[in-house]
Amino acid sequence: MVMKVDHIGIAVKSLEETLKFYTQVLGLKLHDTEIVEEQKVKVAFLPIGDTELELLESTEEDGPIAKYIEKKGQGMQHIAFRVEDIEKAIEDMKNKGIRMIDEKPRYGAGGAKIAFCHPKSTNGVLVELCQRD
Repeated sequence: MVMKVDHIGIAVKSLEETLKFYTQVLGLKLHDTEIVEEQKVKVAFLPIGDTELELLESTEEDGPIAKYIEKKGQGMQHIAFRVEDIEKAIEDMKNKGIRMIDEKPRYGAGGAKIAFCHPKSTNGVLVELCQRD
């Protein structure tokens, strides 16, 4: 079902400050940024090999990333796995007893269709399923 690691999501307070480390210290190149209104987040994309890092900055004080940082601090927030057919992947997960946050795919950054598995079903890791056409 899983084709590859699509991206690793990292929650940050400031894209501007955090990007300095990834671009100036590690030498990664910023590909693009995008605001995803429905998720109250600004995303910076940093390709690395066959995957990418997604730096996530909240655009609202009550956004999911702001709440995550308040609770757990900055750092890795989720890992996304690329799947060929997200609807089938969601059904497969549910059939295997995995609790889904998203019962249906929703719009994600970079035009992806996404769905999250609940961390209580994945040993504490927020897992995202991701389909790109």
